[in-house]
Amino acid sequence: MEYDQLAQRVRAFRKLKGYTQQELAKQLGVSVAVLGSLERGTRKPDKKLLAHISAVLGISYEELTAEQAE
Repeated sequence: MEYDQLAQRVRAFRKLKGYTQQELAKQLGVSVAVLGSLERGTRKPDKKLLAHISAVLGISYEELTAEQAE
């Protein structure tokens, strides 16, 4: 998955769930700068952080990453 698409999904789910960047960053234990760079697609997130983001947002990893089970 391209980082731009992933960045858009992270941002969209964050907004859909009603989190500000500050609130989500605090829940994740990362800085707002890190979350902002993820949402801009300028930072490559690792799977552990993506799993944590999906857990905090209450969605599946597959929903967040748009991965389809084959």
